[in-house]
Amino acid sequence: MFRIGLIREGKIPHDNRVAMTPRQCQEIEKRYKDVRFLVQPSPFRCYSDQEYAHAGITLNEDLQGCAVLLGIKEVPIPDLIPDSIYFIFSHTKKQQRENRQLLQSIIAKRITLVDYECLVHSDGQRILGFGFFAGVVGTHNGLRTFGIKSGSFNLPPVYLARDFHELILGYFGLKLPNIKIALTGSGRVAAGCIEVMNLLGIKNIEPEEFIGHRFDYPVFTQLKGSSLYGRKSGGGYDREEFHLQGGLYYCKFEKYLQDTDILVNGIYWEKSMPPLFRITDLQRMNFRIKVIADITCDQEGSVPCNLGATSIEDPVYGVDRISLERIPPYLPDSVDMMTVGNLPNELPRDASQYFGEQLIKYVLPELLIPSSRMIEQATIVFQGKLTPFFAYLHDYSGG
Repeated sequence: MFRIGLIREGKIPHDNRVAMTPRQCQEIEKRYKDVRFLVQPSPFRCYSDQEYAHAGITLNEDLQGCAVLLGIKEVPIPDLIPDSIYFIFSHTKKQQRENRQLLQSIIAKRITLVDYECLVHSDGQRILGFGFFAGVVGTHNGLRTFGIKSGSFNLPPVYLARDFHELILGYFGLKLPNIKIALTGSGRVAAGCIEVMNLLGIKNIEPEEFIGHRFDYPVFTQLKGSSLYGRKSGGGYDREEFHLQGGLYYCKFEKYLQDTDILVNGIYWEKSMPPLFRITDLQRMNFRIKVIADITCDQEGSVPCNLGATSIEDPVYGVDRISLERIPPYLPDSVDMMTVGNLPNELPRDASQYFGEQLIKYVLPELLIPSSRMIEQATIVFQGKLTPFFAYLHDYSGG
């Protein structure tokens, strides 16, 4: 019997998402006679214990003996089960300072760690992620912030809606002012952003039309690839080279600073890549941006005035354009920052269902075969040892 355990999310603040919904677990058990789920009870999960029980799925506090354990966020160190196989977003791939001890404990407890972020198709595209709903929620929150700051319209918080369908019911009939929005990125996050803007009737404008033009209706432009980055020495934009050697490129976003009311940032970013602008650019007279929804959410990263993450309940702070210090939101001469780090958790049922569908399509079949190259390449730690693919984490892991 191949037992899959769904762990209870223990990170604070609590995450309500889950890797698979009750219905999905039920369907898998029907399709694969040798697969059974064990679900650790949780008072916080967006799908209740009763919903799993009603679907015929076993609830059990003890998940030892499961072939794999599926979670979402980092597992608190005391909750780690030795000698287990975890599939989670560990946030250790980039040597994140806050999770160094977690990786060290995983190694000490002889755990195998497979990171969802590292599961990719043969062409390098990520298989799993919550990016679409991060884009949906981040765009909504950015627009809501602008509405409050300007006093021109009102959108309710996303987390008050039961699901995406209920959320968009509030969009119909809403008239937005003639705002100009710059969207950066081209992946799942951007797709979610565009979904919201289309639902709100915000017209897509080509980058060259966006600069220097006024419109009688709300517009957005999508900046990606060659429209956002250029090679310092010339020769055009090469995506593969940019991701490997971002330092060879400069960012073209400076020319959009005086034409943008809201920046929705959804790009992938590494430290080697140029930021969208300098933090001192906020002090320029022609810096027009009033609100930044930083979905990427790297502190002092692609958006240098990201001074730290916020919470779902308190999602916005201001940055004073002169002192460049963090201040209360919605003040006149400031840039308001929406930097929630767990945006999909505002629509946890939709996000969980979407995530589970991708797991079932692409990952579950790989789990059920003796050896999977895809899973092997996403394994950061195997039975307490760093794998060759992640040997660069040796010093970070204290090895």
